[in-house]
Amino acid sequence: MRTSELRGVATALRDARRTGVPITAPSKTGPHLDADEAFEVQRINAEAAVADGDRVVGYKLGNIAKAMQDAFGLDQPDYGHLLATTFAYEGTEVDRTRFIAPFVELEPGFVLKRHLRGPHLTVADVIDAIEYAVPAIEIIDSRIQDWAIELPDTLADNGSTGAVILGGTPRRITDLTLSDTPGSLRCNGRRVMTGNTRNVLGNPLAATAWLCNRLAPHGVEFEPGQVILPGSCLEAVPMDSTDRSRTDRSRAMHWSGTFDGWGSVEFEVPASTATEV
Repeated sequence: MRTSELRGVATALRDARRTGVPITAPSKTGPHLDADEAFEVQRINAEAAVADGDRVVGYKLGNIAKAMQDAFGLDQPDYGHLLATTFAYEGTEVDRTRFIAPFVELEPGFVLKRHLRGPHLTVADVIDAIEYAVPAIEIIDSRIQDWAIELPDTLADNGSTGAVILGGTPRRITDLTLSDTPGSLRCNGRRVMTGNTRNVLGNPLAATAWLCNRLAPHGVEFEPGQVILPGSCLEAVPMDSTDRSRTDRSRAMHWSGTFDGWGSVEFEVPASTATEV
């Protein structure tokens, strides 16, 4: 495919993110994109963000759990760049108007102390490269209208990234049981979804190895200090239709995610931007 066509798709997605107006899926309007071409669209927009003063601070894997694939009609994982401007501070307010149709996820986040690069990366390599793990919330969002996505659509859209919040309870991975750690997501104190880290390809370390190997043909190397999000341990929850039991819908929404025996991460959606359907 010509570079001009890829840049055209990238521009349309970048404008949708900026304006908050979603577009029809590129897979339905053309030009046809395969997974590698879609990743090139993603990279074009990541490079444009860096040129505008942003910074690549890691990578993410999405739709790795079967519950997530079923929810969004996909049969393969997606992946994307993590940019510094997508990170929010724990306990602070996140403006709902930043997003089009956001969902909330709970997942572990890994911070690296060593380089990782595929192909042929093993789980042992991943274990050796991780400095510590933290609980993380990812807000996923799509620039594609009605989340009507196929794999090339979400890849072109940077893995449907929205925002990332990292928790403040770092742990060495030797102190965690990442193959069996229950997690739960709450909105205004009410539990809205549960899951387990085993849902992330058996354990999130294996998912990280998969991601690094998948990106190796694109020349991507994970670097010390970068954040790797290996995927949600539970089905993503729509931000706008969660706490239906509330009678006062003008109140702020308080979100928290907790891993048993590990720690929590939380954020607020202020009342002025908290909406429900």
